Amino acid sequence: MKKFYTSLAAIALTSTVAFGQIQFDPTIDTSYTPDVITMSPSPLQTQVLFIGGVDMVQTTATYGNPAGAYPAKQWHDFIGFTPDPSSSDLGWLSVNHEMVLADDNIGDGGGMTVFKIAREATTDSIVIVPQTLGDGRSGEFFNVDFANTVGETGMNCGGIISKVDGRIWTAEEWFRGNTASIYDGGNGVRDTATFTIGTDGNASGITVADGQTIDKYQNFNWMVEIDPREAVAIRKQYNWGRQPFEGGVVMTDNRTVYTGGDATPGYFSKFVATTPGDFTSGNLYVYKHDNAGGNPWVQVDNSNFNNMLKFDSVAVALSATMFNRIEWVTADNSGKVYFTETGRDNPGGRWAGELADGAVLAPHHIARATAQGTTADDAAYEDFYGRVMMYDPATNNMSVKIEGGPDLPQTGNPPSAYPSTHLSNPDGLSAWEVNGREYLIIQEDLNGSDYGRVPDGTGNRTCEIFLLDLTIPNPTPDDLLRIAVVPLGAEVTGGVGSPDGKTLFFNSQHPSSSNPYPYNNSVTIAITGFDKSTVGVTENFNDDDTFQVFPNPVSRELRMNKVSDVAIYNSNGQRVLVARQVKRVDVSHLDAGLYIIMDETGNKKKLIIE
Repeated sequence: MKKFYTSLAAIALTSTVAFGQIQFDPTIDTSYTPDVITMSPSPLQTQVLFIGGVDMVQTTATYGNPAGAYPAKQWHDFIGFTPDPSSSDLGWLSVNHEMVLADDNIGDGGGMTVFKIAREATTDSIVIVPQTLGDGRSGEFFNVDFANTVGETGMNCGGIISKVDGRIWTAEEWFRGNTASIYDGGNGVRDTATFTIGTDGNASGITVADGQTIDKYQNFNWMVEIDPREAVAIRKQYNWGRQPFEGGVVMTDNRTVYTGGDATPGYFSKFVATTPGDFTSGNLYVYKHDNAGGNPWVQVDNSNFNNMLKFDSVAVALSATMFNRIEWVTADNSGKVYFTETGRDNPGGRWAGELADGAVLAPHHIARATAQGTTADDAAYEDFYGRVMMYDPATNNMSVKIEGGPDLPQTGNPPSAYPSTHLSNPDGLSAWEVNGREYLIIQEDLNGSDYGRVPDGTGNRTCEIFLLDLTIPNPTPDDLLRIAVVPLGAEVTGGVGSPDGKTLFFNSQHPSSSNPYPYNNSVTIAITGFDKSTVGVTENFNDDDTFQVFPNPVSRELRMNKVSDVAIYNSNGQRVLVARQVKRVDVSHLDAGLYIIMDETGNKKKLIIE
C-alpha cells in the first residue's frame, strides 16, 4: 500500500545483527508490495533482534521431557520492557506469542520469550546479553514457563508494563466457551482435565481463587504476571476478572491498573490494590460514564469468584459503558490514560443485546451514529477506522484523542486521491519520551481492506506504525509521523521505546510466507537513533496562507503548511526532487547543504538540509 524503497541486507541470527535504514515516506503506490522492513537512508538504524521459528529458546523440563533448546514460537505481539538498574545493561524484553500451538517442550497454548539487551557503546546498537538463570538455564533466549506454574497460557496478545518498576503481565485474549475448543483436535492445549487453582505449590496468593476447581477452558483469558528475569510465570490475576484482555497499564501509584477488553462490546476497567505493589488484594471497578454522582467507576464484587468468571455479564448488569474493541492501554507522564478502540464494521448489531439488558453506549458512538442518520445499535452504524481514546483520572473526563480516518467511501478513492496519512484500526499503543517530548506510539492492525482502509481496488492490508506528538492539542491523522511499514501479511505490534529515548522496539507479526528471509517469520525489530533526530518537532506555522515549511534546518521529513506541488533545487540550480500534492516530503536522501524549495505558484524558500 505505502511505497517503501528497500534494500534487503544480509540478516544474521541471535546476537549478530545487520543494519538497514529507515525513512519516513509519505507517498503511496498501490502497485508496490513491501516484503521487508529495511528502508532507504535516514539517520535511523534498524536491526532484527529475534526471529520466531528460528532462534532457539532455552526451556525447562516440561511434560516429562528434559530441559533443552528448541525453536521459538511465532506470532510475536506485545513487547514488555523491564529496566535493569543494577547494571549497565538496558534490561529485559518480554515478547508474547499469540500463536496457539501444542508443543511438548515449550508448552501447549501460547507463550512468551524473554531476553536481556544492552547497548553497544560506540554505535548505540542493541546486543543480546547471554545469561544463566536461577534454574540453571543458560543462553540468550528463554521460554517463559507457564505449563509448570499456572496451567499453560493461550493466545498471548497485549500486556501490561508497570510504570513503576517494569513488572510485566501478558494478556490471554483467547476467550473460549468450552474445553473442547482449547483442545482443538490436539493442536491447542491437550491437558483438558479440570484445574484446581493453587495446587502443586503454585498458589496464586489470591484468596478468592486458591482452591477453586474450574473447567480447564476457564483457566484462560486472565492477565498473567511473569518474571522476565527468571523467565517464569508468577500468577494469573483471578481477582481482575476473566475478560478478553488486550492491554493495560500500572500507574505510578503502584496501586491502580487500567485494563480493557477486546470485544464488541468491550469494557474499560480498573483494579486498585489495597497495598502498593501487592496486586493479590484490592477492589475491581468497571467504567460507567453516566453513573450517578459523577464518579464513573462502579465496583464489581471480586470477592465472589463466580463474578470473576463472568465479568462481562456482571458489567452488563451494572450498566457499564460499551466500547468497540478496546485494545492496548497506556499512560503519559502527566497521568492521563489512553487506549485504542480499534473499531470494526457495523458494530450496532453486536451490542444490541447488551444494550437491551442494561449496558449503555459510549457518548461518542451515539454522536457518530446521529451524524450518520442512524442509531449506534442499528446494523447500519459504521465504525470502520477506530480511534485512540483519552481518560483523565484527575477530572474523570473521557474524550477522543485522535479519530481514525479520514472517512473515505468504499469505492471511488483511487491512489491518486488517497490521503498521505490514513489511520485505520489502531491496535498497539504506548507512550514514549524522546528529547524531552512525549509521543504516543500507534500501531495499525487493519481488520478489513474495504471502506477506505486501503486505496480502492487494493487488497493488501499493509500496516503502519506512527508517532503522535502529545503536545498537539487536537491532532488529526495528518499529524502522525510514519515510522515504518511492515511486510506483506504482517501486523505491526509491540511498539515500546527504551527509557533513554534512543531505540524503538516493535514486532512484525504473522507475515506472508512468501516474503524473503527473515521477513517470512515473525521478527522483533529495534530502530535506534531517535535521540539524534528532529522527529516530531511541533509545527509553528503562521496563521496566514503563505507557503511555509518546517522544520528548517531539516534532516529527514519536511512539512508544508498546506498541500502543495513542490520542487527542490540544489545550490547549482539543479532540480533534485519533485513531489505533487503533499504536505510532507522526505529529504533524508539529499546531501547536506543549502537548497531552494518552490511551490506551484512560484513561492520560494531557502532550505537547509543537515
